Amino acid sequence: MLAPARAALGELALRGARLAAAISGGVDSTVLVHALARLAPEFGYRLRAVHVHHGLSPHADDWRRACARLCRSLGVPFTAYRVAVGRSRRGLEAEAREQRRAVLARVRADAIALGHQLDDQAETVLLNLLRGAGLDGAAAMPSVGRLGGKRLVRPLLAVPREAIVAYARAHALAWVEDESNADEARTRNFLRRRVGPLLAARFPRWRENLARAARHFADARLDARLLLREFLAGHGLRAPSEAKLAEMLRQLAGSGPRAEIRHDGAIVRRYRERVSVEREPPPAPFAPVRWQGEARLALPALGGELRFRRVRGAGIAARRVRDGLTVRLRAGGERLRPDPRRPRRTLKNLFQEAGVPPWRRARLPLLFCGSDLVWVPGLGVDAAYASAPGEPGIVPEWRPFAS
Repeated sequence: MLAPARAALGELALRGARLAAAISGGVDSTVLVHALARLAPEFGYRLRAVHVHHGLSPHADDWRRACARLCRSLGVPFTAYRVAVGRSRRGLEAEAREQRRAVLARVRADAIALGHQLDDQAETVLLNLLRGAGLDGAAAMPSVGRLGGKRLVRPLLAVPREAIVAYARAHALAWVEDESNADEARTRNFLRRRVGPLLAARFPRWRENLARAARHFADARLDARLLLREFLAGHGLRAPSEAKLAEMLRQLAGSGPRAEIRHDGAIVRRYRERVSVEREPPPAPFAPVRWQGEARLALPALGGELRFRRVRGAGIAARRVRDGLTVRLRAGGERLRPDPRRPRRTLKNLFQEAGVPPWRRARLPLLFCGSDLVWVPGLGVDAAYASAPGEPGIVPEWRPFAS
């Protein structure tokens, strides 16, 4: 049973990482924590267990204690979080699930492990198809995904329920039974208790087949060519030829920090992990413009306008710029000190740190007082010109025109 878990963990490169396993006390999560504890020396991660106490069952405190006992016996750090599940139109079960995910998303860890197994996956596919789901629903649960910016892994997703129970018994593991699992008014329980046995009588491998179908649906959903075609169509661009599509994919998936491709009168760019499409006319010439107190300053050559708000204790100190400011473009070599605790730095470094794409940097309006750079969109005010607490200040804002 450890082989599927090894395969799933092997996709994550977890050596030295913090891995948090969600444990409810049921047999699936009990086996998950036990198996992960055994595999920890092999993969080199630091394991901890996280329990979310919903308080919906009268036995909830017993479940928490059972989880704590198991973790003590395995030497696995254990943390329990209590949440209040309120009533919502989605129902208690859906609300509790969202609360669990919210807790796990906040846990200090590099990756999260969940105990979903093969029966869960097959039931999810079937349930979603019966509800008329599209590709996303039919793809069900990925073995490796993301949650709250963290990596998420389901090491037991290929393991059937009977193998989970057999493992637990072979290792003399104790687990708790959630009494709500017997409630056939819940759709998933009805599928599990009534529909599943009927399917198994005619289709013995129905679970494996539905799980395989989910992988096919996921492949179709994530097919890069399909995604790129849909992405381009969503921006009103014609579909490229197969050869052009392959070349676009090669450049967009390249190892360089950015890519730029011209297609159908537009520029498709990748910067870091984001792809954007812009229809760019040739840059209009821009001459410096004076600002002398207006609330708005239109800059059609740059495709937008500057807005100015009068405030106190924020923005540019009004007393420093009584004679107005000058709007200029970047010429190269400019420096800014938005943080008084840090030295003055080049705009190039600050833009990189802020994630401003390179092609946008040259056409941003910069505010100068004489030869001093005072303010840059997305970076803020130079510390030498910052308004003190309670002092009259001016807060600029760059507003590109809607395309």
